This record gives sequence, C-alpha cells and structure tokens, in this order.
Amino acid sequence: MSNISFTTNGFVVDAEIVGAAFELPPADVPAKLRAREITSRCETGVDADAGRWRLTFYFGGRALRLVVDENGAIVSRATFPAHAPSPGPLDVAGLSAKS
Repeated sequence: MSNISFTTNGFVVDAEIVGAAFELPPADVPAKLRAREITSRCETGVDADAGRWRLTFYFGGRALRLVVDENGAIVSRATFPAHAPSPGPLDVAGLSAKS
C-alpha cells in the first residue's frame, strides 16, 4: 500500500510523511495546509522522467521533496533548507537577459 494516492483533485499524501519531515504531529498537518503555513508544489516529469511527479512541501524554512511514480510509490525523498516560492504567476519577461 502506498502513502500517496491520486484523485481527480490531485495527490493525497499521508500526513505522517509530511509531519515527520517537519517534526510536526500528523494531526497538525491538515490545519497548517488549510492556513497555508505549509505550502506545496507539484511538477510533472517529462522525457526521461515521464510517469513521475515531484511533490515539494514547504514549512518553516525547510522543504520536503518527494518523487513519486504512477503507482504512488515514493521513488526518492529529500529534506533541505528552502523558502516557499512566492505565490502568483512567474514574470518570465522580467527574467530575460539585459543587454
């Protein structure tokens, strides 16, 4: 059995996985997600990574990154210092090189 499942609304990750990464009781995880204290990002694999997804959770200056396959199995797991990305669309025009 996997601790990650797919639904029509996205992925469902067991609160024990997220809580353990951030040293939080699993019971606290849903409320922190609703309050946007824990944020997340999902990226779909392409080319050699097709059929995999990278799920990254951010909380308290740290990140949990899970790579999962099409069965919801965790292929890799890492935690590291990181700040959540800013919400909203990315200003690609502002990233262009200036001459």
